[in-house]
Amino acid sequence: MAKQYWLVKQEPESYSWSNFVKDGRTAWTGVRNFQARNNLRAMKKGDLVLFYHSVSEKQVVGLARVEKEHYPDPTAEAGDWSVVDLIPVKALAKPVPLDAIKGDKLLRNLKLVRQSRLSVTPLTEPEFKRLLELAETKI
Repeated sequence: MAKQYWLVKQEPESYSWSNFVKDGRTAWTGVRNFQARNNLRAMKKGDLVLFYHSVSEKQVVGLARVEKEHYPDPTAEAGDWSVVDLIPVKALAKPVPLDAIKGDKLLRNLKLVRQSRLSVTPLTEPEFKRLLELAETKI
């Protein structure tokens, strides 16, 4: 199966890239949007994930990998919610701010831009590679 690429968003005040690196692994809990949940369920072990700091910073800051595929969200009191386990791979050499994404011909239609409230979104391979290029980061 072909590798898939994703972008997850988190407010750095709630759970930052540095917290994630310190933890070494996290369950991506608390997603309460059906489209984002379905995206979590589509993630496969080994898929690459870009970590975006939302709200205060608005920039892509790190690269992670799906370590465990979806399972029930232990923080959900009711409903059919899922999580995946992510592990950090590396910080980006240069964070990619939202303004640079919006100004890039290939990236300006990302779901990050068009559906800004969605916390888990798919990326195409060209979008993923372009973000890494802007970040001056190699896998």
